[in-house]
Amino acid sequence: MALTITEECINCDVCEPQCPNDAISMGEDYYVIDPDKCTECVGHHDEPQCKVVCPVECIELHPQWNEGQEQLMAKYRRLTGAA
Repeated sequence: MALTITEECINCDVCEPQCPNDAISMGEDYYVIDPDKCTECVGHHDEPQCKVVCPVECIELHPQWNEGQEQLMAKYRRLTGAA
């Protein structure tokens, strides 16, 4: 599954630079995650780095974006050009 940032986001700027896929950007009111780019850090790290650094724990699974490990790895390969 891709991740999403809830409205509890305090715009602290710590999650954006942690994303290896550049999936996080500033939205209208708070940071947002592009589900087409989010791999939950699969292929890069053992756990989603944005969740690790978030001080208010406002990053959770995206309810409408259901992907398994294989799909996330395929997305990682597509985004990075890995074979």
